[in-house]
Amino acid sequence: MGSLRGISVAILVVQALLVSVALVSAQGSTRSRWQTLSGNAPFVISRGGFSGIFPDSSFAAYSFALSTSLPDAILWCDVQLTKDAAGICFPDLKLDNNSNIADIYPDGQKAYLVNGVSTKGWFSVDYTLKDLGNVYLIQGVYSRSNKLDGNGYPIMTVQDISTNLQPPGFWLNIQHDAFYAQHNLSMKDFIFSVTRNVNVTVGYISSPEVAFLQSIAARFQRNTTKLVFRFLGQKEVEPSTNQTYDSLLKNLTFIKTFASGIIVPKSYIWPVDANLYSLSYTSVVLDAHKEGLEVFASEFYNDVPFSFTYSYDPVAEYLKFVDNGNFSVDGVISDFPITPSAAIDCFAHLGENASKQVSLLIISKNGASGDFPGCTDLAYSKAIEDGVDVLDCPVQMTKDGTPICLGSINLIDSTTVAQTSFSNLTTTIPEITQGSGIFTFNMSWIDIQSLTPLISSPQSAYKLFRNPKFKNSGKFLTLSDFLAMAKNDRSLYGVLISIENARYLAEQGYGVTDAVLNTLSKAGYDKQTAQTVMIQSSNSSVLMKFKSKTNYKLVYKVDEDIGGAESTTIDDIKRFASAVVISKDSVFPENTAFVTGVTDVVPRLQKANLSVYVQTFSNEFVSQAWDYLSDATVEINSFYTVAGIDGVITDFPNTSNRYRRNRCLNRGDKTPGYMSPVEPGSLWKLITNDYLPPAEAPNPYLIEADVIEPPLPPVAAKTTPTSRPSGTATPPASSPNGQPQVSAFVMVPLMAALLAIYLLF
Repeated sequence: MGSLRGISVAILVVQALLVSVALVSAQGSTRSRWQTLSGNAPFVISRGGFSGIFPDSSFAAYSFALSTSLPDAILWCDVQLTKDAAGICFPDLKLDNNSNIADIYPDGQKAYLVNGVSTKGWFSVDYTLKDLGNVYLIQGVYSRSNKLDGNGYPIMTVQDISTNLQPPGFWLNIQHDAFYAQHNLSMKDFIFSVTRNVNVTVGYISSPEVAFLQSIAARFQRNTTKLVFRFLGQKEVEPSTNQTYDSLLKNLTFIKTFASGIIVPKSYIWPVDANLYSLSYTSVVLDAHKEGLEVFASEFYNDVPFSFTYSYDPVAEYLKFVDNGNFSVDGVISDFPITPSAAIDCFAHLGENASKQVSLLIISKNGASGDFPGCTDLAYSKAIEDGVDVLDCPVQMTKDGTPICLGSINLIDSTTVAQTSFSNLTTTIPEITQGSGIFTFNMSWIDIQSLTPLISSPQSAYKLFRNPKFKNSGKFLTLSDFLAMAKNDRSLYGVLISIENARYLAEQGYGVTDAVLNTLSKAGYDKQTAQTVMIQSSNSSVLMKFKSKTNYKLVYKVDEDIGGAESTTIDDIKRFASAVVISKDSVFPENTAFVTGVTDVVPRLQKANLSVYVQTFSNEFVSQAWDYLSDATVEINSFYTVAGIDGVITDFPNTSNRYRRNRCLNRGDKTPGYMSPVEPGSLWKLITNDYLPPAEAPNPYLIEADVIEPPLPPVAAKTTPTSRPSGTATPPASSPNGQPQVSAFVMVPLMAALLAIYLLF
């Protein structure tokens, strides 16, 4: 089926998408602690291959799944029958959602009864295998990128997958036996035929139809192939027994008469409440194990959030199913097999005292602001609990001169102030921000304390909201309160105090730098060495002032995406800082969320003995490039392993802290594929010309004019800030120090990854 020339070479090229691949398990992954039925580690079943990135059931999806999964990986094939009884791997009964068949056969739409429901579409029963020769697979989940659809991935037969890929495990799912019987096609005959083929080894056969599994059970009683009953929605009706699946779940003894295992949606095991928070686990796994049935959990997708309990962290979700201290499922069925593979082999059973495997500094972003409103006591406590190294406080000034910790000078960004009586304080100050705001220096500390915190949800445009149950929880802190809290915790490496808008504030009579210096001194930080004090700013004038008065570690923040930095600019930065904060795009530039290459920014800064911290690492999959496979851990691993950064700035410290303790690091050439980052730009190279997005202007170089600033002005007598009506024209965009930006650029692309998958067909 389709052109499969060069398959053996292509498998190696798919593996080349990763920086390094070792198809071995990490040391220590075989553990007696597994609470599966067999006592062995759970299996990872790749549904349609790595269908979270590549078209479901394509050769690319299957081969990439093998490269990024456990050594005993199992490939899942949804079997459909063609008009001439050929078995193909295709995710759905209808062909139009995951292929271009509607373009090839525009008049081919028909309507059939499927489980008693009239259904329109293009069905495999109307086409022979030859008819489907010019039909290509495409991405069928519209929220996923279609940029790889131009590669012409052919529809594959069951025999194609088994013969050409020879997977360690092969799983055939038979979803619609009754439908095919209505069209005089026998799924039973196909299964008997394919399992007699000496070139095809089938480890599992599943179906949601009791009658089908009963009809083949006798054939496989003495066979190594296992039969698995698949549960659908609890209120759906199983066609042959006319019972709901919920009812069948209460009679596992009956299921055991024809199956050795069950598939259940993950919500059967860890249900969620109406607000999408996890409830207590059910007894499904324990009950099934008592009956001698294996349990496979389905519906795992990195890009479909299931419960706020997991903070958008797919590794945390998998660990809940395989390492919870009470039970473990026997396998998970996933569109993103790299994540459960890492969860099982690298993160499970680590324990709270697992030692750090790599030196990666973790700096919070407004505390653990992914879980609680930023800069509140709850966010800071959670960050400490999650293992952060450096706790941060972005300092803002109140009307009565109190330095406080708040993520933005504009209270609208982090509180519900706009819904209060203070809304009349709304002003427009172009020197600070575009648009209007209610600014901290227009309200007293006592009034700010009365405001309700508001959690930041930077991906709310995608309907991804953070921890809504606690979106208004916590209390804000003064800088003094923050320092007292940090000083009392011995686990912290240090604190980071960030200062912005110092020039404007000085002109309005607020000496933010002096306020910080005085507060640090009163807290005793100028006389202690137990914790490192870091001062961060995007203004060199601020850092120069601290350099002249303290020995604190000074951090320069580059607050724009850059493509490089001139040597003279780096020399200038070295005069007032020992570390630099840059954006993720300044390391791995992106176009339409695909990494296009890698810059030389990190190695050049490090060569000048400047530590490099990168921001902001978040758990939400839409904050990550497609290259990171909708997994925050993959993203962190790529920046550490490929770019060699010194630290991360993150609103979810737990994810980074867990990463640096996993047992799959420091394995050299034995690093498994699921802990190997995707080569920067390799997915981009697989986009065909007709799917390439428009070219984007390169990021500018950082030049001396962006960095050099005059000293801060003296603090003026306090004045009422000049406000402008909303809608007032704002000055042209400028660099952080007020100088015009210069758009010079030199890009240093990384070597192109091999285009294996593209060469297949």
